[in-house]
Amino acid sequence: MLAMNYRGPYRVRADQKPEPVIEHPGDAIVRVTRTCICGSDLHLYHGMVPDTRVGHTFGHEFIGVVQEVGSGVQNLKVGDKVLVPFNIFCGSCFFCQHELYGNCHNTNAEATAVGAIYGYSHTAGGYDGGQAELVRVPMADVGPLVIPHDIDDDDAVLLTDALPTGYQAAEMGDIQQGDTVVVFGAGPVGIFAAKSAWLMGAGRVIVVDEVEYRLEFVQRYAQCEVVNFREVDDMALHIKKMTDWMGADVCIDAVGGDAAGSIAQTLTGRLMKMQAGAATVLHWCINSVRKGGNVSIVGVYGPTFNAVPMGNALNKGLTLRMNQASVKRHLPRLIEHIREGRLNPKEIITHRVPLEEVAEAYHIFSSKLDNCIKTVLIPPNADQVRAVSATALH
Repeated sequence: MLAMNYRGPYRVRADQKPEPVIEHPGDAIVRVTRTCICGSDLHLYHGMVPDTRVGHTFGHEFIGVVQEVGSGVQNLKVGDKVLVPFNIFCGSCFFCQHELYGNCHNTNAEATAVGAIYGYSHTAGGYDGGQAELVRVPMADVGPLVIPHDIDDDDAVLLTDALPTGYQAAEMGDIQQGDTVVVFGAGPVGIFAAKSAWLMGAGRVIVVDEVEYRLEFVQRYAQCEVVNFREVDDMALHIKKMTDWMGADVCIDAVGGDAAGSIAQTLTGRLMKMQAGAATVLHWCINSVRKGGNVSIVGVYGPTFNAVPMGNALNKGLTLRMNQASVKRHLPRLIEHIREGRLNPKEIITHRVPLEEVAEAYHIFSSKLDNCIKTVLIPPNADQVRAVSATALH
């Protein structure tokens, strides 16, 4: 089968790889029809995530058609069109029972913190991802959701990670009616966080980034104010000026360890890798939010040390909340928002690229070329697979 193949930092290509097989009675094999490049994939692509091994296939945002099921699978059948949350989870451990699907205790033997994630290095379990024609889906009875007939494929693929992560970012901010919310990062997750903040009662939403076309896009899509941090001398001071010297009620980090904006953080966190990524946005969040405010973190950092101003957070009495999104928990509400027209996820898709051109797609997305906001990769014969699935369902 054709699949994305990681060859080292900034080096990916489309290669032929062996097809996945059923390894456990609870597995399913899904033939992929849509898969995305996520901003989190760029952390892998840039060499920021430990134990990302040569030969690994990325991709934790994908939908497809069930091609084969293990003998223990009861909730799926061959021909079902499914969206697959990026979390791999068992559904039965303590954390899954508390809907912390991103912290499942049984699917990632490599770590005691994060659960398993498709295509996200061996620190997240070593599972190959969905930037391929076929993918093995463990725990198939609890993870995948059969896509409702009235949900478009392009909306469905964004329900696997980007939209739920942005929505949870806003949720973890505990936004109260009329709050001022600042979102750092105008990538897909930041865009969805800004849009979701309005749904949760925000009175003002401000998005910070450095790329003008992304700021223009989020301003249109989420009807928010925007700030280019390259035009600001001191980010925290600027936010305080915008908020009557109080600071924002909620700050959201939708960037993570690839952040720009600080020479010292870039040097120690991205180039020398003395930290688990540049903590620039963490500093901005903690220093820009008001006393007693909330900081929500969904940007990806490595699992080791970061230089974070905890003294400031303590003395300001801040609440910091963070986690990988528990996708399955949010799907019923997000599907309702899509049906009612409050959210239109597919509008952020700017590029559809054949899987064969995955190297160029990563280059465009990583380098922010061609006004790229969100890239969807299309595996070979995806349209025929969708047509066969639709026939089977009817």
